[in-house]
Amino acid sequence: MRALTQRTRRSGADPLLTWYRPETGARTELSVRTVANWVDKTANLLATLGVEGRVAGPVSRSHPGHWMSLVWPLAAWQHGCGYLAGDPDAESELVVIGPEAPQAVPGRTTIACSLHPLGLGLRELPAGVLDFSGEALAEPDAHGAEPVEPSAAAWLDENRTLSHSATGDATAQPGRVLVRPSSAWETLSAAVLSPLLGGGSAVVVEGPVAAGALAAIGAAERVTVGMA
Repeated sequence: MRALTQRTRRSGADPLLTWYRPETGARTELSVRTVANWVDKTANLLATLGVEGRVAGPVSRSHPGHWMSLVWPLAAWQHGCGYLAGDPDAESELVVIGPEAPQAVPGRTTIACSLHPLGLGLRELPAGVLDFSGEALAEPDAHGAEPVEPSAAAWLDENRTLSHSATGDATAQPGRVLVRPSSAWETLSAAVLSPLLGGGSAVVVEGPVAAGALAAIGAAERVTVGMA
């Protein structure tokens, strides 16, 4: 997470991630500093919960482009954990789910993300399920990165296992890129990792959108990469 720390110091007020859901009219813009703040608070939450093993995130598979989903792998790495973009395995200690019919995962700490555009929390969750927003926002703002073994698994999904050192191999992107979410890893790389490394930013457009509306978003956001 050195790239996020360096970028925050250099240009923390610049936009890093602008998220759209055209079918609902939602738009959320997060600066580099805002993303770093959510990452730090989430990493502190992992520390508070005593998580030392792997974090499993089915939310990354079901909602790969939402900004909350994109925060979680970064926070896991910041805390020195690996991140599994899918259902928990034997090494998973905590599971991150979306808001749809949330249920506690037996034997695992379970956290539900509201996926609200502004990060508002969830109410009336079942026993054993924590609300991500409420828990994370109560945490301190600063979290120093935990040391990691470069060869240890940082990202796992059904197609790949990447070490902590390999997560820095994304292609640096200096422009403002339009991202239409696909798989969890491709979306994280295009929307966060590549812009962080290259000094750029991303506009992530989730959900159905007509070609004309997508072009209008690209023009309004001054997208320089990814528009026909």
